[in-house]
Amino acid sequence: MRLAHDFPAVIRACAASRQSNVGTWITPAIEAAYIRMHELGYAHSVETWIDGELAGGLYGMALGHVFYGESMFSRRTDASKIAFAHLARFLEQHDFRVLDCQMTTRHLASLGGTEIPREAFVKMLDTLTREGPPPARWPQDGAQAAWT
Repeated sequence: MRLAHDFPAVIRACAASRQSNVGTWITPAIEAAYIRMHELGYAHSVETWIDGELAGGLYGMALGHVFYGESMFSRRTDASKIAFAHLARFLEQHDFRVLDCQMTTRHLASLGGTEIPREAFVKMLDTLTREGPPPARWPQDGAQAAWT
């Protein structure tokens, strides 16, 4: 597991995995915007590497005590699930309160995701994004994840 070892490769892989289905919302302009947000310290990736190759991962934005998951991909069976599990553990260890998966899917429910009513979600965001970021949440880019 690595954090942001190759953020641009993760977002490109997420875009490519969607194109084979019904298209992708991850346009070149969106890619560029997220890469810039990564450079500014807001967007992050969690990556599963197997035998020196990027096998799966995900990316999203961290604001306050909330991580907004944007997209995930797998080139190997369950590689994105491995990244998701490590992300959840990391967020828990660093005082994040919400991991926003944006959509309710069977896949996310199998990983423990639950739907939150809109009114409650908006109220939570109002509080959790105002509190500011916990100190030293994200290791230096490319760091090997040392989660257990």
